[in-house]
Amino acid sequence: MKSGLSFLVAARRCEIEELEQLARTSDLVGVIGRLVHALQRERGLSNVFIASRGLRFADQRGQQITATRQVEQEVRAGFDELATDSRRAGSSARLFSRIAWVLPGLDALPELRRRVGALELSPAQATAAVVKLIAGLLAVVFEAADGATDPEISRLLVAMFNFMQGKEFAGQERAFGAAAFSLGRTDDASRHQWLHLIESQERCFQVFTDFSTPPLLALWQHNQSDATLAELERLRRIGALPVGQTLDPALSQPWFDCCTRRIDAMKTVEEHLAAELRAGCGRKTGQARDELLKYQQILDTLEQQSDGAVAASDDLFFDEAVSGDAPDAPYGRHLERSVLEMVQQQSRRLQAMSEELETVRASLNERKVVERAKGLLMAHRRMTEEEAHKMLRQTAMNQNRRLIDVAESVLAMADYLAVDAPR
Repeated sequence: MKSGLSFLVAARRCEIEELEQLARTSDLVGVIGRLVHALQRERGLSNVFIASRGLRFADQRGQQITATRQVEQEVRAGFDELATDSRRAGSSARLFSRIAWVLPGLDALPELRRRVGALELSPAQATAAVVKLIAGLLAVVFEAADGATDPEISRLLVAMFNFMQGKEFAGQERAFGAAAFSLGRTDDASRHQWLHLIESQERCFQVFTDFSTPPLLALWQHNQSDATLAELERLRRIGALPVGQTLDPALSQPWFDCCTRRIDAMKTVEEHLAAELRAGCGRKTGQARDELLKYQQILDTLEQQSDGAVAASDDLFFDEAVSGDAPDAPYGRHLERSVLEMVQQQSRRLQAMSEELETVRASLNERKVVERAKGLLMAHRRMTEEEAHKMLRQTAMNQNRRLIDVAESVLAMADYLAVDAPR
């Protein structure tokens, strides 16, 4: 019959497989980040191209399309790798479902680009199409974070997802402002949407701050140029001029350049985040392999002993003296005691990991609840996503409650409304 140590070895092997899958998924997340960045830049260039009726950014847009296609092929290759042996990879059904939803969007990019080039779309329509695709790509990142089983890697994935989401809102603001300046006008609804994009960025970057590491936070602070932020705020105030006043189209270029400097600085942080993810997966896998080797050596030694020696370990299960860490040299007279101590040590480690993982996933669960509450309000009250979020946020402020508490209250009323809460 198999001993407890045999299952401890099996558990370590399972943990190594999970870490190896996390490493593959983390690599994919990094490539997705590069594709999102490329799409964001292409979207901004396309908006100015459309708003100027094809007079500006035509060459830059063509060059960016070529660059975007190259990264897209890397993402597709990453998707294919996950699908090669899904049983071994252990990826969740939801992750694969997200990928299945994204691929038709990638397939539709050539036609979208043709319509933009032919000036058949408005800036708002072109932006909405790319926003939808990027939202699908970020949903893949979200599922990767939600499925992570190691708390340290999970924290980094949560930080990565929220940073990428905040960067996407910054990209939307760049495209939105570039179109507004190029058109030379804005309206009250546009100004509110602009404010929503700014607030959404701040919210995402706050979550990133909560889950990031000190080196990444220091890099984030260092890369936020005071001059760029001051210029950004100046142009934001100009864009928020009272309705009826015209904007100077010549400001579209300074606006685009300023936002691009800021977003490119974000890309540097994003790349370091991806590097930390890879390093973390590698370090964790190395540690697990070292412990697996130690367990296997002990198991081999144990199996070489007499049956009586193995049976002797049974008496140690109820021995109160068995506590603390395993001795440095697990061989010899105290081998059986060492084995039981390692099993107990593994149990305590897994319990601590489980508790920490629950804390990390609380952030992801809060987002799910808020998104479901927004969906319920959008369906029942015919609101836009922005209006639904504003209503939840304003209610939380008026009642001095957390946003998640208000969202849960809304969902609690689902049975009394005409529509079901989205699942």
